[in-house]
Amino acid sequence: MPHHDHNDESSLDDFIKSAMPRRRALWLIGGAALSTSALAACGGGGSGGSSTSVSVSTSSSSTSSSSSSSSSSSSSSSSSSSSAGTCIELPEETNGPYPGDGSNSVSGSVVNILNQSGVVRSDIRTSIGAYSGTATGVKLDLTITVVDKSLGCQPVSGYAVYIWHCTANGNYSLYSSGYTTQNYLRGVQVTDANGKVTFTTIFPGCYNGRMPHIHVEVFAGLSTATTHANAVKTTQFAFDRSVCQTLYTTSSLYGSSSTALAGITFASDNVFNDDTAAELAASTVAISGDASSGYTGTVTLTIA
Repeated sequence: MPHHDHNDESSLDDFIKSAMPRRRALWLIGGAALSTSALAACGGGGSGGSSTSVSVSTSSSSTSSSSSSSSSSSSSSSSSSSSAGTCIELPEETNGPYPGDGSNSVSGSVVNILNQSGVVRSDIRTSIGAYSGTATGVKLDLTITVVDKSLGCQPVSGYAVYIWHCTANGNYSLYSSGYTTQNYLRGVQVTDANGKVTFTTIFPGCYNGRMPHIHVEVFAGLSTATTHANAVKTTQFAFDRSVCQTLYTTSSLYGSSSTALAGITFASDNVFNDDTAAELAASTVAISGDASSGYTGTVTLTIA
């Protein structure tokens, strides 16, 4: 896909806000839906702690901003990113350096939570297995609807969805320094008859070099959700800037996230910056709620 520069961030944010209600309306009408600094392609350790060294064993992960940017650009260019009916396929994106999906290793050991007992769960705020701990942050109930473009944008059941994201202070479990003995904010759910999965998590923080985001991998079934190599879609969800800014300046749990957000835009984010405005709108989570009562988010993920 060709590179698209988003030179007017305010216009882009306005587009996202205006596009979201229209996408929800189209779903109701047509029965379908629209769908740290050095490690900018997925994210570094954030202000809460420096990241551990990561040994990458596949080309899908990277440990430098230059290689991450290249991977992101290449993957986005190879995605179909086309629309059919009322759904838009999200671009294929890098899984980044902290996926926990068997694609890389830390200190010589392959990191793969997908083989961990208990990873199939709706509430991903706590660690599982040998680890214990709970991620602090404002609650987010996230519902993802998986639809298939080749089937006329109809919801699909039985697909496994793996999500992961950073903590409120921008660190990743299993990888970041001080977080290698935690595996929270990672989990798998299987789509129901309506193509939906719902995760209870926390609203992700922001760290230097990336807009706030959530990573996602989709598998054709739970039996294949054991390694990154079996994923049928790897992409990322975005968040409206104003929602993030309001939360980060309201809740003390988010540390330096407000400062990090001030230093990044969709135009300078090297994952989202080559998405078209329509693609970015489709990948942006629709949010309701507030910092005191928590948030509810919905997003449609279109596969082909």
